[in-house]
Amino acid sequence: MGDYNPGLWHDYFFMVGGGAAALTGLVFVAMTLHLDQITTDPVHRHRARTILAGLTAVFIRCALVLMGGQNGQAVAVELAAVLVVVEYILFNSIRQAARSADNGVLWRTIGSFACLVLEQAGAVVLFFGGAWGIYVVGLGMMSSFIFMVTGAWLLLVGVGASEAADAAARPQAARS
Repeated sequence: MGDYNPGLWHDYFFMVGGGAAALTGLVFVAMTLHLDQITTDPVHRHRARTILAGLTAVFIRCALVLMGGQNGQAVAVELAAVLVVVEYILFNSIRQAARSADNGVLWRTIGSFACLVLEQAGAVVLFFGGAWGIYVVGLGMMSSFIFMVTGAWLLLVGVGASEAADAAARPQAARS
């Protein structure tokens, strides 16, 4: 695979970064429309926080890779730094939501965390001169999209269920 050649990765990171930016905007708007439900439920808050942080961090990592004039070591350090911040956010978020979360939420968080660790492993390989590390970074990044997009869907389904339950309870409360 040879030396790290950032030009070979331009289209990949341009596409992934653009997709992450677009998804961040769409998810942000969807969350804004249901802010009351999200802010009152710890699991919804966890999903909202980690999805927005995750998508934004993908965009940031892609932008850092695309910055010109950097060698593989510089890219690896930047990727690792952003990943540590995202892992911190993810860890703190699940700690806050753990009491209210079911096992599915916890397992999805572990899966998401594993994708971040995979990316970090790729960054370490890249840092020490293995150009193939950027492939591992890309694999981890794309794998994390599975958790973010399905997490966004689960968040919206959960919010919809909460709103439906609230709406069903209102007529009964009015009759009492």
